Order: sequence, then C-alpha cells, then structure tokens
Amino acid sequence: MENLKLPIALVLAMAAQLAGGVWWVSQQAATIASLEESVQQFASKMAVEDSVNLKRDVRDNTDYIDGAFAEIEELWDETDELWTELDSLVVTIGAITKLQQRVAVIENDLKYITRDHNGMLDMKGGMQ
Repeated sequence: MENLKLPIALVLAMAAQLAGGVWWVSQQAATIASLEESVQQFASKMAVEDSVNLKRDVRDNTDYIDGAFAEIEELWDETDELWTELDSLVVTIGAITKLQQRVAVIENDLKYITRDHNGMLDMKGGMQ
C-alpha cells in the first residue's frame, strides 16, 4: 500500500459526496427541529382552543338547562292552575247537583199539591 495512487478527481468526488452528505443531514436536522417547534405551537394552540370550546359548551349547556328549568316551572304553574280550576269545577258541579235536587223536590211537591188540589175539587163537585 506504499504505492497507492489515488486520482485527485476521485478524492475530490469523495470529499464532495461527504460534504454533500453532511449538508443534507444538517438540513434534515434543521427541518425536524422546525417541525418539532411547529408541533409544539399547534399543541399549545389546540390546548387553548379546547379550553375556549369547553367554556363555551359549558355556558351554552348551562343556558339550555336554565331554559329547560324555566319551561318546567311554567308547566308546573300551569298544572297548579289546572288543579285550582278542577277544584272550582267540582265545587260548581256539586252546587248545580244540589240545586237540581232541590228543584226536583219542589217539582214533586208541586205535583202532589196540584194533584191533591184537583182531587179535592173533584170530591166537592167542582170543576172538571
């Protein structure tokens, strides 16, 4: 190996390839570092967006639940009004029934009074 003669062109070509390889690897490292930084920024941005979205969703759901409770309260009040009206209706029907019973008793009394009165006139030789 004492007389190893290498052409200068070969040595220069290998040096150029070695330099190109080093340059390519350093470019890849820089690209990877840039991408890592971008990923970290996106992750941070996503965390902030998730927090904002969560707060918005909680607020919207709270508003929806409050609205639902308000509707339930209104329905409950309307139900109370219906029960009050039903109680009033029952009392009114009871009063009407009592009046009908009293009218029926009076009608029967009048029927018997009229019959007795007509019968007395018949016995006395009154008008027929």
